[in-house]
Amino acid sequence: MSHIPHITEAESEVMKLLWQQEPLSSNEIIAQLSTQMSWSDQTIKTFINRLLKKNAIRFVKSGKNYLYYPVVSQHDYLKAENKSFLHRVYNGAIGMLFSKFLEEEKLSEEEIERLQQMLESKKKDDS
Repeated sequence: MSHIPHITEAESEVMKLLWQQEPLSSNEIIAQLSTQMSWSDQTIKTFINRLLKKNAIRFVKSGKNYLYYPVVSQHDYLKAENKSFLHRVYNGAIGMLFSKFLEEEKLSEEEIERLQQMLESKKKDDS
């Protein structure tokens, strides 16, 4: 997908459900989110309608129910969000993001080894 619509943090809760299991009816979405997030039925319906208008989800009518599917993949959404965060917070400086992260977070030996492997792989790919 070339254009990823802006999905708010609240709307992303609906998306997470659909990425985990599709299709879901509005009643299934409402049942899960009203318990998890303590939102009213109307609030959840509003989020579903916003996502439909943004073309982030679509529906298929099945009898009396509407079954909702994601149009935006989780991979594409995360990629767009990561890029937006990097530019918004670090002005696109990925090195600064990683250095700040590494200064602040404690990593296990396994995590450090995995990061080293990823960096080595990236180095080879970019050569």
